[in-house]
Amino acid sequence: MHKTSFKAITAAAVLLLASACAVQSVKPGTTRDEVIKGYGQPTNTVPLATGTRLQYSLQPLGRSVVMVDLDASGRVISAREVMNTTDFARVKPDEWTRQDVEREFGRPAMVDRVASWPGDIMTYRWRDADQPMFFYVYLDSANTVRRIGQAMEFPMRYEPD
Repeated sequence: MHKTSFKAITAAAVLLLASACAVQSVKPGTTRDEVIKGYGQPTNTVPLATGTRLQYSLQPLGRSVVMVDLDASGRVISAREVMNTTDFARVKPDEWTRQDVEREFGRPAMVDRVASWPGDIMTYRWRDADQPMFFYVYLDSANTVRRIGQAMEFPMRYEPD
């Protein structure tokens, strides 16, 4: 990778990280324009039955995803970090779909396929205290969640031959 590209990506990641952390402190009643002016463009915008959700995600390399929910008039109802066990426990196998998962957690860090599973496996990166973790969502061929799981993420170590 070209040095300039790496520096630009690193700077963007640092800015997004700072924004995502700060977005969690957004107060109810703040307008959509104020949120975007202060914290930048969201990584995704999702329509909700009662308004709109601004997603601020650090996936695929980061471990934070913040959701800022707005009411129909464009004012903040809540802002919260969703990469945690409480939010993961809301996922309902056999009921939720890929669309539900992406609405609640944003796009995953990666999507894998393995021979022993008939559909995609969505993987999110998060942190439990100081331990880097993975949260897995197993989808069937119709994109229905069939199971979820977690595992520790161990750092890769590259050693010379």
